[in-house]
Amino acid sequence: MISYLDTNVLIFLHLANLARLTKRAMEELESADLVISPMVVLELEMLYEKGTIRYSGAQILSDLNQRIAVSVCQLPMSVIVNSALQVKWTREPGDRLIVANAIANNEAPLVTSDRRIQEQYRNAIW
Repeated sequence: MISYLDTNVLIFLHLANLARLTKRAMEELESADLVISPMVVLELEMLYEKGTIRYSGAQILSDLNQRIAVSVCQLPMSVIVNSALQVKWTREPGDRLIVANAIANNEAPLVTSDRRIQEQYRNAIW
């Protein structure tokens, strides 16, 4: 089964800060094929450019791909955007596209610590 990871979860994993993850989130990470939306890579890169994180999105993805086989979802952007048009509960483009990516892939689980996503996306895991 496929599970998507939100940006915050990817950062926790990259820093090996597993204490930030819940037991339920850890169980999901251990049992699923892990993917991210391309939007997560862009968010990571923007955080890197602002100096919020020390590694680029490409570096983080490369590291986690080697450690735990995280990959970027290959769904066409047109499919993701079409799903995003149905996500009306946020005006934050990053969250909208990340959730839409999971929705477009058969409403796959999305591991996230973001409370708003947890409240609005029924397959959010935390």
